[in-house]
Amino acid sequence: MLVHCRPLGRLLYFGRIDVTLDGKEDGFALTSRIGIRREDMYDWERRAPLVPEDLKKASVTADREFLIQSSDRRIFSDDEYRAAGLAVVEDLSDCPMIIGLKEIPSDILERGKVYVFFSHVIKGQPANMPMLQRALDLECTIIDYERIVDASGRRLVFFGNFAGLAGMVDTLWTLGRRFAHEGIRTPLESIDQASTYANLAAAKASIVKAGKRIDAEGLPEEIRPLVIGIAGYGNVSKGAQEILDLLPVAEIHPSDLLRDSDCLRVSERAPIAKVVFREEDTVLRLDSSAPFDLREYYAHPERYRGAFERYLPALHVLVNCIYWESTYPRLIAKGAIRRLYAHGQPTLRVIGDISCDVEGGVETTVKATEPDDPVYVYLPAEDRAVSGVAGPGPVVMAVDILPSELPREASTYFSHTLKEFLPAIVAADYSRDFETLDLPGELKRAVIVHRGSLTPEYRYLEKHLAAA
Repeated sequence: MLVHCRPLGRLLYFGRIDVTLDGKEDGFALTSRIGIRREDMYDWERRAPLVPEDLKKASVTADREFLIQSSDRRIFSDDEYRAAGLAVVEDLSDCPMIIGLKEIPSDILERGKVYVFFSHVIKGQPANMPMLQRALDLECTIIDYERIVDASGRRLVFFGNFAGLAGMVDTLWTLGRRFAHEGIRTPLESIDQASTYANLAAAKASIVKAGKRIDAEGLPEEIRPLVIGIAGYGNVSKGAQEILDLLPVAEIHPSDLLRDSDCLRVSERAPIAKVVFREEDTVLRLDSSAPFDLREYYAHPERYRGAFERYLPALHVLVNCIYWESTYPRLIAKGAIRRLYAHGQPTLRVIGDISCDVEGGVETTVKATEPDDPVYVYLPAEDRAVSGVAGPGPVVMAVDILPSELPREASTYFSHTLKEFLPAIVAADYSRDFETLDLPGELKRAVIVHRGSLTPEYRYLEKHLAAA
């Protein structure tokens, strides 16, 4: 296929498509079609990387033709994209660049194409190594949203606090169901799963209504004060706290959990206690003669040990919002939960693992879930999971596509962040060697694979590919 642009310049072979480039003082701009793929990894995935209004503007400002792959599940319908003047098609084979969200199945990848999506390979995740190897074999280029970061490593394209928003709604829904199973009736039973609400406003209204009932009716004596801990303080945590703060809560310090009298005094101010844990609360330095140092912890986590188990006896709920890698101590090990449940039902009922690293920071997250079967009980004595809320162990909510439960708002937010980088992404000349690839630093750091080779920053993945 030969695509002509304005004044005839030089021809460049780009993947499977010959394209014509027009010369400008600031370099050559690639004129081609960009495909927006439908999501097919999960039945429940309804998000879109770019919403109609943003694509309508981008098609003009970036001087590109965007083709939308038809989908009957996407929260933004085909007709909404058509109304924005965009073409909706079934086949994206004519597009040298494909933009999506979640992992792309290996058999979908095509030779020489550029793919922009969440690849989930940077930790060497075994499940995604075959896809990565296939991309290498087909001489593809992969740009990973997770690695679009500034010079300090701060992520620039993400779903904001939507995982936290949906995750806390689902955690409260789970808690209400667990208490009901135990015969403990609470207003939390009126809260539904985030995916059942029409939008975020409807979900929040439901939480507010439950909060008013808690104010008026109180909570049963055996669970008062209801203590909900949140590990982490970033965007995900902020979303979780935004939902939790719609209930009658009083915030306490982690150290208060180690003194029963201080924790119990919360019930005089509010029926629910909120506790936010930072790094210095969850680990202890091996050499206790020196104080905790955050920079040292990130640079030398081997100098620290996990110390979160001491808080578990006081928590009804733990909501995990931390980013974790294997070099860091776990927040919760299986052994800690085994010891906690060794003598019957403890205080802890629910773990809302929003971060959802399987057997990672929360080792009892033994599998990820989807919205149609979102929770399971981890049975510590047997080291296995059973679906639902019944069983001698904590209920684990581990949905790993939580923003998809608030698909319209989450997609709009993500699209607004991505659109700022879209002109540079689609204008780059990907036929160049990586060293001369004309991308700004934020985007160049996100290129995992270029033309079939791991880029220098990601060559450590070779050992994970070999082990797969």
